Amino acid sequence: MGHRRASLTFVLHPVPPFRLDLTVWTLRRRPRNLIDRWDGTTYRRVIVIGGRPTELAVRQAASSAAPRLIVMATPPPRTLLERRRVRSIVDRLLGLRIDLTDWYHMAADDARLGPLADTFRGMKPPRFPTMFEAVINAFACQQLSLEVGLELLNRLAALTGARFGTPRDTHYAFPTAHEVARLTPEEYRAIGFSRQKVRALLALARAITRRELDLERLQQGHDAVVQQRLLELRGVGRWTAEYVLLRGLGRLHVFPGDDVGAQKRLGRWLGRSRPMDYAGVRRAVTRWRPYAGLVYFHLLLDRLSKAGALNRDANPAEDVFIAESS
Repeated sequence: MGHRRASLTFVLHPVPPFRLDLTVWTLRRRPRNLIDRWDGTTYRRVIVIGGRPTELAVRQAASSAAPRLIVMATPPPRTLLERRRVRSIVDRLLGLRIDLTDWYHMAADDARLGPLADTFRGMKPPRFPTMFEAVINAFACQQLSLEVGLELLNRLAALTGARFGTPRDTHYAFPTAHEVARLTPEEYRAIGFSRQKVRALLALARAITRRELDLERLQQGHDAVVQQRLLELRGVGRWTAEYVLLRGLGRLHVFPGDDVGAQKRLGRWLGRSRPMDYAGVRRAVTRWRPYAGLVYFHLLLDRLSKAGALNRDANPAEDVFIAESS
């Protein structure tokens, strides 16, 4: 008989409405994401708590209108501080405390936006656990398809991230700056990163490791200040800065206007016959401030839904889970 790992199970109550499936797909973006895993009912991610790789497993119980999340951390956190850290990461990843009442009121009065908001009602805007992860995600996806960018991130995690599981069933945490900084450019080139991306990756990781840069301190900064600081970093342009504002800092009024895929999705949704550029995107989404970023996320879900990626068979209202821990 296999040894059962000890775990801690607890319950979180997101601000309703909430749907775990839609929120997780907004976070993971494509089916082949080995860091943010989803099997149709359970979201899993490996994090590092107190120096130990820890797997989070999150399931939704009850309906989107009265949601409960059953969270299992394996192995269990050892201290109260570690427990709080786990809860904080889950909250940030899944946007559990964000109240979108005003968004739904705005959408209800908008003939175009209303159906989109209703279709994906319960999605909460996710955020990466750290600003470092947000910037590295942007680096990987620059000037590449999202599929290729995510594959680079999968390889990066497998090369440098903390490991959890067994030799036959291994999963990886997203690497820290210290883990990224210690490898050579040649090792990153071997897994597919371009020379320019490697330079940006290592410059960022080494600056953080040497304590010359603290990205988390940007949390409270004004958009313009944060964007300017990000633009000073090697490899960061306007798209990366806006991507990090949205997915790293949770600035929901930001629609990354240089995102080519998002430009196309927005144009199709608006019925535009000509391609949109950055200025055109900004003009188009002004009417939905301060929630332009939510339009960005909803259009991503719309694209995934039409591609057949979303599992519409799972009904969150019937997803009942009996919590156990050992």
